Amino acid sequence: MATTKKNTPTKKTVQQKALSRDRLIAMYMDYVLENEKRPKTVYKFCKEHNIKEEEFYNFFGSFEGLRKGIWKNFYEYTIAAINKSKEYESFGNREKMLTFYFTFFEMLTANRSYVLFSLKEYESNMKNLVQLSGLRKNVKHFAADLIRDENAEKSISALQQSERIFSEAAWVQLMFLMKFWMDDNSAQFESTDVAIEKSVNTVFDVFDNTPLERVIDLGKFLWKEKRA
Repeated sequence: MATTKKNTPTKKTVQQKALSRDRLIAMYMDYVLENEKRPKTVYKFCKEHNIKEEEFYNFFGSFEGLRKGIWKNFYEYTIAAINKSKEYESFGNREKMLTFYFTFFEMLTANRSYVLFSLKEYESNMKNLVQLSGLRKNVKHFAADLIRDENAEKSISALQQSERIFSEAAWVQLMFLMKFWMDDNSAQFESTDVAIEKSVNTVFDVFDNTPLERVIDLGKFLWKEKRA
């Protein structure tokens, strides 16, 4: 009686199933941290990790695309984490922004060694910031959505806030906080948590046209940290 030969997965098939966008990112981050430099070519990187070059290109067109993908992951994981909270939807915009920043910086802290390397790799800050172009777009979109929802509840147009200005302010704020976090030497980065709270409160106070006590409070805090 003839028997049908079962299809046994080849090594290539097993590798293809095992490889994913996240796994490729993890390989790259591990390489950078272990070698303290970026891989020079996709070919050599793939050969070292026993994957075919075309498999790499199934996920990214270059290392530059992969680097941007890492920041996209940081953002997407942050959004997924805050959306799991049952209380999040009931928060006001100020609390939503605080939640976003606190969660995002928890993500950065979990990957601090890589983040510090990637943002200090070149002497030119502009070269280091190229990888953040996708993150900038996502953060501005997040901030614009917050203001758009709030504006929809205001019947008087004069009381509505500018999505463009607020979203740009949110991005500048994030850049400031990232620089602060990178230089923060406090235990568990407690000073960064304080900076997040004070800066978010300040921005919302300015946009809400409330008294500027918090602007002074933020200035005092930053001056104290600079002198420490």
